[in-house]
Amino acid sequence: MVTQGWDMRVNCMFVATVDDLRALFDDLDQTMGSIEAVIDVPTKLVAIEALEKDAAQPDLWSDQEHAQEVTSKLSRLQADVEKVTGLRQRLDDANVLIELGVEEGDDDTLGEAGLVLDALAAEIQSLDVRTLLNGEYDDRDALVTIRSEAGGVDAADFASMLMRMYLRWAERHGYAVEVFDTSYAEEAGIKSALFQVKAPFAYGTLSVEQGTHRLVRISPFDNQGRRQTSFAGVEVLPVTQEADHIDIPEADIRVDVFRSSGPGGQSVNTTDSAVRITHLPTGLVVSCQNEKSQLQNKIAALKVLQSRLLERARAEREAEMRQLKGDGGNSWGSQMRSYVLHPYQMVKDLRTEFETGNTTAVFDGDIDGFIDAGIRWRRQQDSMA
Repeated sequence: MVTQGWDMRVNCMFVATVDDLRALFDDLDQTMGSIEAVIDVPTKLVAIEALEKDAAQPDLWSDQEHAQEVTSKLSRLQADVEKVTGLRQRLDDANVLIELGVEEGDDDTLGEAGLVLDALAAEIQSLDVRTLLNGEYDDRDALVTIRSEAGGVDAADFASMLMRMYLRWAERHGYAVEVFDTSYAEEAGIKSALFQVKAPFAYGTLSVEQGTHRLVRISPFDNQGRRQTSFAGVEVLPVTQEADHIDIPEADIRVDVFRSSGPGGQSVNTTDSAVRITHLPTGLVVSCQNEKSQLQNKIAALKVLQSRLLERARAEREAEMRQLKGDGGNSWGSQMRSYVLHPYQMVKDLRTEFETGNTTAVFDGDIDGFIDAGIRWRRQQDSMA
């Protein structure tokens, strides 16, 4: 009787497990269907075929800028298609495992199916968030500027912590980063930093990080060990492309050159290679000092200036539309995240309410949860506007 009772409990657990697996598969299958509808693989395959013909032209690299555009777009589309088709195949394989486990009454097979579905759930959720990035510039590289704000040396140190956080995030995902400018503070940390994240949808992804970040901790720079609140600002811009047509007449800019600065004795400090460009009509100022030559720094600075002017024009258009709609404006880009290290450990997004107590992981670049929640929150705000 004991054995029979145990067998009945096993069977009940088996049925519940199968039901759970099938329910999870159905949810993921539905989400994948939505993703496939948005990404539209057949249309992308047609575009890939056309780009492959362009890439095969013998004179492709006679125009390097066009060649890079073609190869970059081709690589991006191929990656999108491979990602979607690969996830679909793995999801279908997991369903086969479920049915095989049911037919053979094999708990090991069902357990394997569960592990596969759990892994797929995270990847499909991440791709599902990507489909929400359909803004005008969302698919572009991102220009990220970090500035220390109120809080003195603690704010400068906090700005350097945020810079490392984003660089580690990019490293985790295998994204290339190019640092254009770093202005170091006197005692510790940085006054500001400017870098480009080179990845598909980097702007759309990181744009939800824009705003004021707040740090609360026992200051390591206060000999009395008092608690200090400091602030740092994050700005995220899309990188301009040739089609953007941002015209900057020479008469509208002032170019100043100066000696690069930084910790240590880098070779860049020995010549006046750093460049500061002031856009006279708007007062926008851009500096670049991380390239080896003055010309390279000027080209990089102009590129950043174009991005800032592009964003300025976009913001003006949005402001006009809000005024026409009678919308008082969207304040989500102001103070948006709080990092508390004392008296307790917590990082909390003030817009989405997403939070975690693992502050060490966050500062080491584990911010995907915050980014995904921010993207979903922004889409919800846009739909309510």
